[in-house]
Amino acid sequence: MTEAYWFKEAVEAAGPLSVQRLAGRITADVCIVGGGYLGLWTAIRLKEAEPALSVVVVEKALCGSGASGRNGGFVTSYWAKYLSLLKLATPEGAGWIAGRSADAVRELGDFCREQGIDCDYRHDGWLWTASSRHQIGAWEGLVAELAQHDVRPFEPLDPAEVARRGGTDRNLAGVFEAEAATLQPAKLALGLRRVARERGVALYEESPMQRLDRGRCPVVHTAGGSVEAGKVVLAMNAWGSRLRELRRRVVVVASDMIATAPAPQRLAEIGFASGVAICDSRMFLNYWRNTPGGRVVFGRSLGHFAFAGRVGDNYEGPSPRAAEVETAWRGLYPMLREVPVAASWTGPIDRSVDGLPFFGHLGGHPGIVYGLGFSGQGVGPTVLGGRILASLVREAADDWSHCGLVRETVETFPPEPFRYVGAIGVREALRRKERLEDAGRKPDAATVFVAGLAPTGYVPSKRG
Repeated sequence: MTEAYWFKEAVEAAGPLSVQRLAGRITADVCIVGGGYLGLWTAIRLKEAEPALSVVVVEKALCGSGASGRNGGFVTSYWAKYLSLLKLATPEGAGWIAGRSADAVRELGDFCREQGIDCDYRHDGWLWTASSRHQIGAWEGLVAELAQHDVRPFEPLDPAEVARRGGTDRNLAGVFEAEAATLQPAKLALGLRRVARERGVALYEESPMQRLDRGRCPVVHTAGGSVEAGKVVLAMNAWGSRLRELRRRVVVVASDMIATAPAPQRLAEIGFASGVAICDSRMFLNYWRNTPGGRVVFGRSLGHFAFAGRVGDNYEGPSPRAAEVETAWRGLYPMLREVPVAASWTGPIDRSVDGLPFFGHLGGHPGIVYGLGFSGQGVGPTVLGGRILASLVREAADDWSHCGLVRETVETFPPEPFRYVGAIGVREALRRKERLEDAGRKPDAATVFVAGLAPTGYVPSKRG
């Protein structure tokens, strides 16, 4: 896992990591399963609220080496998810969640500065674009709905300005949200790991959970030992799909990424030197940004699904779909044809039906809480997720524990094998639809119908 591009770079910068494995039977007030962003933020918030709590984190590999250490490094809000939030809460409740998620963008940057976490944080906003004529105006329904509530997070831009900010005229239109940032995701994860340790959190790595006993006092078992805890937090990202209650609530899908060789001068020449996050409006999203060192990091969700949520080794090593990702990047930046691709990787996404995370008690057990379903947008929202889980653990009756993301009833995917077969059918319809749209052609009615069965994407679809 340490060979993934971001994580390898972060470990080289941090130096050798001291790893402790769980050995023997121990007890704790709280045991957190999963040492990624969600688990580490939860541990830190618990220690902030109650420093005397004994908090243990059990991680299957190294903290941050899973999805947290290999994503695109976009720190974005939930304003783009406002239409989905309205299905969970009142307009006031939806606005509260989206507003707190926007606050979290700045909060994360402030936290990193205060704690000395050097993760290349750049608060330069998010450019939401159209890379084909069909995508133009994908944001209009959302922007209109927000305006009805006197909320205007998105700034309309003329096509020339969109092209200027993104460094390519292949972006045909777009809007801009200021409350967004980019960062080096694995450096953030290792920084949270250090802060958690400094605050007294016990970290046991290379200690995957093998069994969870659900008695009055839950017990987490690993190969080398066990933790009996008053409360257990499951913060496992895509790996949480192995739990029977959660299996049909998410589908595990790959997102694949490439990183180019450094070319800072070329990026400056085309005007693509800021830390702006960029994505287009397709379902198989293209998303990209640059790094302070002048690399372009470009990702695409290509719809590689895990049968029955079995993550396994399908998301390790270089991306098997790197050539397709590179083709998409070169189509958007043909002027960078001389810049080679230096690395590729893949990672799992825990996609929920509505594209939003959900939190609750596992099987109604008062001592076991979980968070899942970040759907590829976890860097900023896990800041909120840590607060939600900390409130649930502490049984605090506050805005976090009562927000719309805490929900025991979640729309589910079909059971296997229907889910996998159906997902492949929908994926192929989407691929055909977007190929035709990119070519300026209208897809047939059957293709549009099947593609419309896809769950909510990273950005909302155009109305109608």
